[in-house]
Amino acid sequence: MSDASASSSNIVAEVIDNGQISGQQILVIGLCMFFNMLDGFDITAMAVVATSVSNDLDLSADRLGLIFSFALAGMMAGAMVLAPVSDIIGRRKMIILSVVIVGVSIIFTATATTLTEFIVLRFISGLGAGAMLASQAALAAEYSPDKYRALSVALVTSGYPLGAMMTSVMAGFILPEYDWRGMFWFGGGLTLVMGLVAWAMIPESLKYLLERRPEGALERVNKILTKLKKPTLDSLPEVAAHEAPKSTGLVNNMLGLLTKEHRTKTLTLWLTFFMCFSTLYFLMSWIPRMMEQAGFSPEVGRYAFFLFNFGGVIGIYTTGTLAIRFHLTKIVSIFLVAAAIGMIIFAAAPSQEGLLLTLTFIIGVLQQGGFTGLYAVATKVYPTHIRTTGIGFAIGLGRFGAVVGPGLAGFLIAAGLSMSGNYYVFAVPMIIGGLLSYRLNVK
Repeated sequence: MSDASASSSNIVAEVIDNGQISGQQILVIGLCMFFNMLDGFDITAMAVVATSVSNDLDLSADRLGLIFSFALAGMMAGAMVLAPVSDIIGRRKMIILSVVIVGVSIIFTATATTLTEFIVLRFISGLGAGAMLASQAALAAEYSPDKYRALSVALVTSGYPLGAMMTSVMAGFILPEYDWRGMFWFGGGLTLVMGLVAWAMIPESLKYLLERRPEGALERVNKILTKLKKPTLDSLPEVAAHEAPKSTGLVNNMLGLLTKEHRTKTLTLWLTFFMCFSTLYFLMSWIPRMMEQAGFSPEVGRYAFFLFNFGGVIGIYTTGTLAIRFHLTKIVSIFLVAAAIGMIIFAAAPSQEGLLLTLTFIIGVLQQGGFTGLYAVATKVYPTHIRTTGIGFAIGLGRFGAVVGPGLAGFLIAAGLSMSGNYYVFAVPMIIGGLLSYRLNVK
């Protein structure tokens, strides 16, 4: 590789965008996916232990909704406050820090005895999870060839519903013997162990090192190139004016999202995330509880939760695969509108276990498949120097919908609104999200 003629973007294009996919790239994407599985387990564990926690702490539905909402508020803060720091200190450091925050707070959640303790600890867990998801999406995108970028981001983000599926499965083993506290001991301990794995195996983004030039950048770049089986560099290449980072501060990075170049897509992306998050987390938080209140057993509620997330995994992989050949935001739009139609059919369907479980699976395929495509859209909208900031703010401001959705559902359920009524209400944001995503026009 010729240092004299190569620029940062040329090196990245040769090594990542135009090169063959290496084992190191697959490892990065696989690790990020597994860390998101832990995130999915840790954050959604509350959904399957809600009845046990409610009985143990004597919590009404509206107070239970507050616990759900504060976890999601933490994810919003993590995506908006912590994740943008990744554009300054690097993806690797932020991922390791996030894993530790989640692991420690989940372990302490196992010892919680009051509503206040639950709210505070769930907020802290969400803080780490929000920062981790945005940072990992950026890292996966920056280690993927352009053609497969949407698929790579889809694979990473599929870890979240896979983790939620693991929640349903593990609950069947842990809850009978160790009750709800055992779920948090298991999740927190495993997450801390994986923090050591992240420290040992997660590399820094090649694009970040070439553009930001932190201390020891050349040595770190060459280590990565060696693992990718590419020629090493004698010196770092010149940074062209158009490649140089426009800013080095958090505030400037945030303001960069609203420049004339990015403003329209930024605002549309934020609103689309908001609409989709409100419905997704209404479903993620309340499916088990609503199925129980509709007269089904707790086992059926957990199975419905499993099917929703299993459908989500299939939908995510389907979206990522289709995005290799077809227009990304058109795929997202079709999936989201179809999900809204599925929710309306669910609400109107007779209360038959087999039918409702089948519809729950289909809604999971469509809703999560379309929603996760938005992460890939966010990675394509923004350049490297503000990519995690852009993803983080889209996720963070969107997660305000995740805060509103479960909380609103809790109050509606406490006021007597049925499961069907809630499905009608939360189908509306999906329709709006589908129409907005079409306007983003990202291939």
